[in-house]
Amino acid sequence: MARNKEGLVLLLDVGPTMHNALPEIKKVCSMLIQKKLIYGKFDEVGVVVFGTQETDNELTKEVGGYEHVVVLRNIKVVDGDLVDAFQELPRGNFDGDYLDAIVVGMDMLIKKYQATNKGKKRLCLITNALCPIKDSCEGTKEDQVGTIAAQMSAHGMKMESVIVRGRLSGEGDQRIMDENDRLLNIFSEKTSAKAVYVESPTALLGAIKTRNISPVTIFRGDLELGSNMKIKVWVYKKTSEEKFPTLKKYSDKAPSTDRFATHEVKVDYEYKSVEDPNKVVPPEQRIKGYRYGPQVVPISSAEWDAVKFKPEKSVKLLGFTDASNIMRHYYMKDVNIFIPEPGNARAALAVSALARAMKEMNKVAILRCVWRQGQGSVVVGVLTPNISEKDSTPDSFYFNILPFAEDVREFQFPSFSSFPASWQPNEQQQEAADNLVKMLDLAPSAKQEALLPDFTPNPILERFYRHLELKSKHPDAAVPPLDETLKTITEADPDLLSEKKNVIDAFSKSFELKENPRLKKSSKLLLREKPSGSDEELSYKDATNVLAVKPVKVEKIGDSSPVQDFEAMMSHRDSPDWVSKAIQDMKNKINSLIENFYDGDNHGKALECLLALRKGCILEQEPKQFNDFLRHLFNVSQEKKLRNFYESLIPRGLTLISKSEAIDSEVTDDEARNFLVKKELKIE
Repeated sequence: MARNKEGLVLLLDVGPTMHNALPEIKKVCSMLIQKKLIYGKFDEVGVVVFGTQETDNELTKEVGGYEHVVVLRNIKVVDGDLVDAFQELPRGNFDGDYLDAIVVGMDMLIKKYQATNKGKKRLCLITNALCPIKDSCEGTKEDQVGTIAAQMSAHGMKMESVIVRGRLSGEGDQRIMDENDRLLNIFSEKTSAKAVYVESPTALLGAIKTRNISPVTIFRGDLELGSNMKIKVWVYKKTSEEKFPTLKKYSDKAPSTDRFATHEVKVDYEYKSVEDPNKVVPPEQRIKGYRYGPQVVPISSAEWDAVKFKPEKSVKLLGFTDASNIMRHYYMKDVNIFIPEPGNARAALAVSALARAMKEMNKVAILRCVWRQGQGSVVVGVLTPNISEKDSTPDSFYFNILPFAEDVREFQFPSFSSFPASWQPNEQQQEAADNLVKMLDLAPSAKQEALLPDFTPNPILERFYRHLELKSKHPDAAVPPLDETLKTITEADPDLLSEKKNVIDAFSKSFELKENPRLKKSSKLLLREKPSGSDEELSYKDATNVLAVKPVKVEKIGDSSPVQDFEAMMSHRDSPDWVSKAIQDMKNKINSLIENFYDGDNHGKALECLLALRKGCILEQEPKQFNDFLRHLFNVSQEKKLRNFYESLIPRGLTLISKSEAIDSEVTDDEARNFLVKKELKIE
């Protein structure tokens, strides 16, 4: 078996106490095969059921025993027929012995793959463990489990045990359940095995890892605490977002009789000259350009390579800080885990000592990391101690990337305490809200927490996989309704809502809901009414849309529609001179309108032109031109005693462009806010 292939045997309890859970088991096993058809189409799967009246396995024929265990499918490459086979799982009428099923599954793996150590061999047991196992002929049950676990380790096998309890399982003898739990725990202690307990269909769906991804280190080397103190560590990804499978373009041009057709679509791009559309520009004549204000700056690949930051591969400690100084919302991207180098006792001791000291002092470490040689980026992150609860597992660290200043998005919200008393919730409203939150607690006492991340599958991916499997058999099939199991992830529990209806009603009655109608306004009105430099300023996208009119070859600003002419000139990209010309022409137009400001038509037109000029200067990063011009207008209006002019600017908030609006501006927010106020006082 190839190293990246997996040989899996599913051990399914179909005894009487498992009948309620069988519909969900069919779903989760079908989902497992569907994902293997996408991600592991060369993996091999076998199926064993136990608790049946019949007995059909090779060990029974060879040595006897192992009754009520049936090999439903021998180990072979996954295919669509296996998905259908799960829809016909038998319903047994005998109590199943999961140890017999485990031994039969191990025998299948050993005979299939012989003594090879390549590839992955895995057993997956699904049972409620309510039925007793048979007494061993030699030694105790614990001895029997220990022997089986030793054989698992010797042959490089892993095992997952999913124990179904709660509403999916019937009532059982507590003594038997405790004994089975203890025996299954021995597997976890003595071999590479894991046991999980589930109480809901959703948890069952997420308990079986349908896609096992082999961990790959992103860094192997020294954790440098100082020039003379280094610890050998390996770094893995702890969590990473599961992406949609890549969808490929498909061509139906190949004849249906061609068995070797790949139906692949190849895409090729050609770049053609603007001056001569029939001339193809070869790669050696193409260069990347980066927009810088109104112009495009060409940068060759050699220049770009010289500019790139090329740090050495390393992980260095920058210092320690209190854990309270690192907010949870600072965490970015995936989570990594630092472990001591495997087999290095000194590294394990050093990591453990450092982690426990940090935990005791409530400290975290700040690291500078370059994972690979030649990597063009550096990350700074926080290292958090992770103290192991098992003696067999060494202590480790979790690592989260922290943001730089450019990555932080600050959103300022007013404090609730600043609102008037009439807006504050009273005691009755606060109590109703508290009760609503308590009602929706996902971890009520005496119950398993709902929607645990480890057991909650992504409903979007699950729905996609199911529809893909359906389309593979029925190309014209419609999209089916959302499965009930997935509804529990995407929707509130209807039983809980009906049970706690009085709490919801009390919350609804405590608050008066009013519709807040949204008034639609034209872009021209928005342009006039949005105060410049305020929190209601048009977004960059809106401003772009205002200027992104159809390019008309306008070469000067006319009298009839100066704003539209200005926007047309600003939209020209064939030369950077157009921006400077448009700004200068608009200044001249505004000066001309100011000369005759007392003309009723010129009053509004001058303000519209000034507003358009301000927005254009922000967009093109020319704040100095506008700010100097606005100061010039103040001097002109003061000389001509045009008090009405500045009185028209104040309600619109039309002031200087601040640094928060254009990075090249030298005007602070306070200076921009106070500009009109100070000027108004001087005019008076």
